[in-house]
Amino acid sequence: VQVVESGGGLVQPGGSLRLSCAASGRIFVDYVMGWYREASGNQRELVADVTAGGTTNYANSVKGRFTISRDNARNTVSLQMNSLKPEDTAVYYCNAHSTPGRLLDYWGQGTQVTVSS
Repeated sequence: VQVVESGGGLVQPGGSLRLSCAASGRIFVDYVMGWYREASGNQRELVADVTAGGTTNYANSVKGRFTISRDNARNTVSLQMNSLKPEDTAVYYCNAHSTPGRLLDYWGQGTQVTVSS
């Protein structure tokens, strides 16, 4: 299984970015797909995820600013990030995992998002 992200970059505070992720290989439709981030010196944290049925879950820090979406037919997940803040600066990782129990857990290589003026 391969998970590949794209779309990171440098953006000014208040700006927007869209991250995209494609999973290929034996990805089952009932996997949860989502985005995590890891800022320098911090632990990796969940940003948002979405089930195959469309149920979404967001970190409190991004609610109202970020939107996750998923295309089950294409095994893709996207993260629209608006009103970006400097504290959103991190490496963002795409994830796909099986449920229950997360026995199969796949990560992308990460993409850098930097919010700075």
